[in-house]
Amino acid sequence: MAFIKSFIKEFREFAVKGNVIDLAVGTIIGAAFGKIVASVINDLIMPPIGLLLGGTRFNNLKIVLKHASKDPVTNADNPEVAIMYGNFIQTAVDFTILAFVIFVMVKTINKIKRKKEETAPEPTNTEKLLAEIRDLLKNRP
Repeated sequence: MAFIKSFIKEFREFAVKGNVIDLAVGTIIGAAFGKIVASVINDLIMPPIGLLLGGTRFNNLKIVLKHASKDPVTNADNPEVAIMYGNFIQTAVDFTILAFVIFVMVKTINKIKRKKEETAPEPTNTEKLLAEIRDLLKNRP
């Protein structure tokens, strides 16, 4: 029973510290950002590329292994069997652009952090002493 109480206490501390909340916010923003990037790719980038390739839509590119047919006995539809390499190309382009955008964002954020660290003033002796007192008080039972 003590193990369960300890586990619940640790989990509550973890959840309240902000780690879970930060993760949830990041996931939601990431999903929305992914939709924006997908729209930019599908609606702005791929149509001109398809036009340059003779009006081809990448999603329609495929190698048909077996055409759709009707079963003469049961009159059921047999679906087409195809390798949809156009979807693969589309997904690869989506990934490449998304990875590049994230790379640029992380690089920019790191640059801003470095610049901020370089310009941060050195703490005074009073500030250092107050920080030590704060840390000691924080660790008190």
